[in-house]
Amino acid sequence: MSSETAFHPVELLRWDGIRSWNAYGVNINESVVKNTVQLFETLGLKDAGYEYISIDDGWSAFERTPDGFLQANSTRFPDGMANLADYVHSKGLKIGLYGDSGKLTCAFHPGSSGYEERDALTYAEWGIDYLKYDNCGGFASMVEAPEVRFGAMNDALKLSGRDISYAVCEWGYQFPWHWGGNIGHSYRMAGDITASFINETGCACKTAYCLNTGYAGCSVVTNIKKMREISQYQTPGHWADMDGLEIGNINMTIYQQQTHFTFWAALKSPLIISTDLATLSHESTALLTNKDIIALNQDSLGKVVNYVETASTEGSIQVWAGEIQDGHVVLLFNEKSFQQTYKVSFNSLGLNIAGLKGVKELWSGKSYGKSHTIAAKLAPYQTLVFKLAM
Repeated sequence: MSSETAFHPVELLRWDGIRSWNAYGVNINESVVKNTVQLFETLGLKDAGYEYISIDDGWSAFERTPDGFLQANSTRFPDGMANLADYVHSKGLKIGLYGDSGKLTCAFHPGSSGYEERDALTYAEWGIDYLKYDNCGGFASMVEAPEVRFGAMNDALKLSGRDISYAVCEWGYQFPWHWGGNIGHSYRMAGDITASFINETGCACKTAYCLNTGYAGCSVVTNIKKMREISQYQTPGHWADMDGLEIGNINMTIYQQQTHFTFWAALKSPLIISTDLATLSHESTALLTNKDIIALNQDSLGKVVNYVETASTEGSIQVWAGEIQDGHVVLLFNEKSFQQTYKVSFNSLGLNIAGLKGVKELWSGKSYGKSHTIAAKLAPYQTLVFKLAM
């Protein structure tokens, strides 16, 4: 193996981009992918730093080749995955694919259990840059602990000869924040996110430490609440994945969309757009390309915000704070369906703000000078983001 193709661990990048599942399910094809690549350019997503075009379940044929290799669905991807990867790379972007640790994927395509090294080599030969590795496949494949099943693909990717970002998607099962950082570059911290901002009926697992995971998906706000318990486990290069962004898929207010995007960014989740870009509104596009918020996600210090329980009121106001490269960031989230006013004292949040140069709210761009205390009005479900420059 040459030094040019040796595996190197990915450190700070959060692999921001787009994934097909929430918008298309298994109904994905070559034309949709190429159109998405073009929209990346015209909508300004590439300029904003998004770079991964990730194809979820449904891309492969239902059978392996006679020699046991994965193959693309020839109807949906007639030119094959290697040619598609070349096309994506020619546009200055990267390509991701979906696999599964079981015998079958969630949509009953071939899984990689028992084929890890062969499939990793296939991905490398095709020029794949990112692998989302799922947890379906039936109980026949679940007799092994997730560390073993997902670790096998990690080992295979290291031997493949190509740098492939590895996203462990096992739904928060057996608490991956305690082990996932040793295996994947990211790990899902919960079941599939639902197309709901706050109201939900099928969310059986409303805390991080809950054994009812998997398809027991929850809303945007519930995933935020789960992160209150586990944000401290985030480490550079090994991030908790809060699942794809539902912006553009459901009828959220602009403030709900801002809250969704803010927390995914500040908690260092990969920013994975999961909608049909052709139908994305101008408002949502502007939100997803807000460089101040994206900068929180990509901050070189690699630290997340943490929930400040002493300053928060359960079910009403959430206060989060964290350190960034050039200061601190403070989030105020109004959980209520009506406007509230909250007075925040930065001195009371345990932040070292000696030498404060200025305070700016990032969504509005409003400057607060060197104020240490701010009385803020928050619209229903709005989150304000204060950057404290030091």
